[in-house]
Amino acid sequence: MSEQSCILTTKDHTILEVMFERCLGQDDPMAALLKEKLDTARVVFGDDISATVATLNSRITFSVDGREPDTRVISHERMQSPVGLFLPLTSLRGLALIGLSEGQLFRFAGQDGVHETIVLESVLYQPEAARREKEALTRMAPPVHSRPTLTLIQGSVRTSGRQASVGPGGFDDPGPSAA
Repeated sequence: MSEQSCILTTKDHTILEVMFERCLGQDDPMAALLKEKLDTARVVFGDDISATVATLNSRITFSVDGREPDTRVISHERMQSPVGLFLPLTSLRGLALIGLSEGQLFRFAGQDGVHETIVLESVLYQPEAARREKEALTRMAPPVHSRPTLTLIQGSVRTSGRQASVGPGGFDDPGPSAA
């Protein structure tokens, strides 16, 4: 796999294709990066992608130009959630990271034309891998009964409790103040 190549799920590839079709023209800063991603991508089904590849909605740790690592979730759109939690796919860095494998770097021209080198340090959570794990656990789990089971406790029938008598005003219970 070349340095600039990537692995995309069919879903992620389709999203990038739509983004490329909606570009404002060849002078759009996203157009060149989108074209490069689409041209070098190896497309796989979500069930077949490695858990170490950044996909949409993955929580990742990355660094830019050797600076301190940052952790974000690659999101589809710009989010109004807490600042610093999401990295939109519509940003150059988000686009550069999608499809990268852990340890892989990607070079691209930033907004101001200055080249950046971004490294995917680790994939902390990937939705496709989480779904596969959940399905595997479900297959291994014992079958769940649709009705609750009844457990009889030995000796409970022999215990005689005090019977409450009913008077004209209801139960003959003196209440908590009698205690």
